[in-house]
Amino acid sequence: MEQNNKTDVSFTLHPCYEVMNASYIRTTNPSAICILLQIFLALLSAVTVCGNLLVIIAVIYFKQLHTPTNYLIVSLAAADLQVGVLVFPLSMVFTVTLCLHNEDVFCKVRGSFDISLSTCSILNLCCISIDRYHAVCQPLTYRMKINNGVVVVMMVVCWGLSALIGISVITAGLHNEMCEEKCLIDVLMANTIGPILSFYLPVIIMLCIYLKIFLVALKQARSIQNTKSGATVSKMERKATKTLAVVMGVFLLCWTPFFLCITFHQVSQNSVPVPVIETLNWLTLSNSTLNPFIYAFFYSWFRSAFRIILSGKIFQSDCANVKLT
Repeated sequence: MEQNNKTDVSFTLHPCYEVMNASYIRTTNPSAICILLQIFLALLSAVTVCGNLLVIIAVIYFKQLHTPTNYLIVSLAAADLQVGVLVFPLSMVFTVTLCLHNEDVFCKVRGSFDISLSTCSILNLCCISIDRYHAVCQPLTYRMKINNGVVVVMMVVCWGLSALIGISVITAGLHNEMCEEKCLIDVLMANTIGPILSFYLPVIIMLCIYLKIFLVALKQARSIQNTKSGATVSKMERKATKTLAVVMGVFLLCWTPFFLCITFHQVSQNSVPVPVIETLNWLTLSNSTLNPFIYAFFYSWFRSAFRIILSGKIFQSDCANVKLT
């Protein structure tokens, strides 16, 4: 009973819900804060969809962008696009606040999409870091080791493993609700093994890879004595690595607070305030909005591609072979 009272207090902090007849429902008389919040989140969803759609169209349409690295970026953008199409709307209706108290089937569906797509994003980033490692640290064998076939295998593994982790975590959560005492494996899967496989382990791998790339890039910068063209290629590879390292850095800034919060919540007797969890959840989702802007800011050829697409020139003439500067 004491926990229920605490629950009621924490739940009323959400501006779009109210307590009625011991149940939690969306308010029929939303406040101005609730309306503004919904408008902002709807705009964020639209920007996420449009931005990542631009990335996908640009890489598919312009032949200059047909590279293994960009194919992995398309896979990442596809995951972010689905976050905008599926997770954003579901999270607006079935918020963390609501689902903490009413875990119905729609909350499970939202959670499954959320876990699967976030895991897919970080696994794609992990594959991109491997691609950058070979491009910078082993440039002579890069095109032989990282080709279109290898990239396809990487993408299949990313999406397949992400779906498996998402389904496993949700299944473990459902089983945990049905049993009483013999649920240790399910609790570990939902609260410990899941976060380790989908976040902590890939992040450690990526940080180690980018540290190695950074050290090799420094060594190359100090000792490079190749031709001008060779220096230009090396400079382009380092720029690509820097850009994708920024993508990973933004990902960590958006996702690390949420996973640390969830981890703290599991090991601590003190519950994390619901508004904090709600805010951190939307911070994680906003990462899917930011990636296209990072590409546009760092890559001049992405900016050129975006301008051609938005101006409608791709419908007026064949621009697939145009030189993007």
